[in-house]
Amino acid sequence: MKNMKQWDFTKIPAEIRSLIGNLPYRVDQVGCAASKVIFFANNLVLKVDAINEESNTEIMMTKWLDGKLPVPKVIASSQAEGYNYLLSEKLGGKMAIDEFYLKRPEELARLLAQGLKRLWKVDITDCPYKNDIANKLRLAKDLIQTGQVDVNDAEPGTFGIWGFSDPQDLYEYLDANRPEEELVFSHGDYCLPNVFFSKNEVSGFLDLGRSGIADKWQDIALCVRSLKHNLKTDAYRERFFQELGIAPDEEKIRYFVLLDELF
Repeated sequence: MKNMKQWDFTKIPAEIRSLIGNLPYRVDQVGCAASKVIFFANNLVLKVDAINEESNTEIMMTKWLDGKLPVPKVIASSQAEGYNYLLSEKLGGKMAIDEFYLKRPEELARLLAQGLKRLWKVDITDCPYKNDIANKLRLAKDLIQTGQVDVNDAEPGTFGIWGFSDPQDLYEYLDANRPEEELVFSHGDYCLPNVFFSKNEVSGFLDLGRSGIADKWQDIALCVRSLKHNLKTDAYRERFFQELGIAPDEEKIRYFVLLDELF
């Protein structure tokens, strides 16, 4: 771990500094490259992100989910100079992307399905954020207008001669072809690095800035894509749906994967 003097300590709000003191730490990148994540020696984690709707939602939803799901326990949150600071306890267990689970794909598929079922059991009656298709398209429109959609990071074939001409073309297709929604509590970015396992069960959910009330296929679609990418095969897709107890809705899977290309 690095010494605290190697990090610009003065940028961290006083409220947060008082809790971390001079603890040893290491800086890492987790999930979104735009975020900075700092791991401290006493199992505290500080996430620093630009102030925007997604980072504001992450703080709000992580607090709201306390006691409802295994999520990071928030110790403190603060804003300063255009950045959100979220100090929380480190999640226990291993990431779903850990080699231990990648070498056990049948078990991985089962646990990922188990995680979705846990999400869907959350009562959404008083959920403070709705991230349904209408809201996601609103956010996507802002990203397109500000030039923040990276077409080079999209799935092969999404854009180009056999795909959509540009993000605006994709947006118009998605807006005109909205499917009927089955609203549940959604993680919003249900990919392998954001789910933790321990003792043969789900032990935590991470990066909750896109969570809220949304279609159940939002999470299914991104999970199917993430499972295929990380295992480098689609061979365990059937096992995943067997564990969920539902048949794949290919149209919705395609829709939500395409929608995610704008984020």
